[in-house]
Order: sequence, then C-alpha cells, then structure tokens
Amino acid sequence: MKQGILVFLNGTSSSGKTSISTELINQKEILFYHLSIDDFFNNYNDFINNKFPDEPTREIDHQVVSQILDDSIFSVYHSTIKLLSEMGFNVIVDTVIDNNKRFNEFLDQFFDQPTIFIGVRCSKEELIRREQTRGDRQIGLAASQFSKVYCFNEYDLEVNTEELSPTECAEKILSFIKSDQDYSAFKKLSKREISVS
Repeated sequence: MKQGILVFLNGTSSSGKTSISTELINQKEILFYHLSIDDFFNNYNDFINNKFPDEPTREIDHQVVSQILDDSIFSVYHSTIKLLSEMGFNVIVDTVIDNNKRFNEFLDQFFDQPTIFIGVRCSKEELIRREQTRGDRQIGLAASQFSKVYCFNEYDLEVNTEELSPTECAEKILSFIKSDQDYSAFKKLSKREISVS
C-alpha cells in the first residue's frame, strides 16, 4: 500500500491554514484528513475539565504546565500523523513550528514521508487585523511567530491568503498534487541548532 501524502501547511497562527484545510476536506477529488495541533490540545483540556471539574488544590504556573504536557501532546500528534500516512491516508498537517527543537523533532519524524511543503503567507499587518477580528487569539501571537515560522527560502508551493481566498488556495494545492510535480523541498531542510540558555 502506498503511503498517504502529507500536506504540511507552514504558516503562523491566523494565516489561514484551517480555512484552507476546510476547503481541501470539502472537495471531492482527493480524500484528506485534517489533523490540527489545536484539536489535540483542546481534546486534552476537555478531558481534564470533564474528568477533574474541581478547582485544583494548588496553582501551577502556565510555563510548568507547558513543560509537563507540550512535548507529550506533540509526540502523540506526530505519531498520529505518521500512522495515518503509513495506513495510506492523505493528511493535512495544521500546526505551528516556531522553535528549533520542535522543528528538529518534526523533521526527524517525517523526513522519509511523502511531504508537500506549502508556505501559507500573510503580512504581519493582516495577521494582527485577523487576530483582533477573531477575538480568540492573543494579539501579537502571529507577529511573534513570524520570523521563526517564515525562515525557509524554499517550498514546493506557496499561497498568499491576502491575495487568494481559501477556496483558491485549496484549488492551487490540488492542481499541484494532480500535476504529479516532484515535491522535495521538505527533504532539503536541515536540522537547526538548538541554543542552550
């Protein structure tokens, strides 16, 4: 059985990845499954809130919570993507890789998978405007991710969500896949140096 394609949408928060994913899922030509890191965190939070509804007896700093949970949830997320691809499912990868450690882990896990590396572009000004309109994102989050997320100079394909609608972006991605063009940008990436602070 052939491995499923990974459509890796590389963009900051609010860049339009989920809207493009929705359009890719709704089209009928190629079947895709959407895996968003937000869903994995939200499902875990729902589990905790339903299973342990009482107020905790001790307050824990958000940073401590992140140190305990984040790596484990990302590990399950990555493993799920890889499993689905091995089973032959096409997967839309909707996450933000904004630090070198996480990038290296992602590269290790998916280097040998058939990955289409797509840059989902948007200006900082538009990202801030979208954050303010959405109301469910910390203002400035996308801008703080900008230089870390968009540090690549080669993609298999780029889409600009200020110039194209989600439908047009999805159509561009589908056309690329159906053209049978080579996609090798992800395989050309190198591990990044992790600074010790």
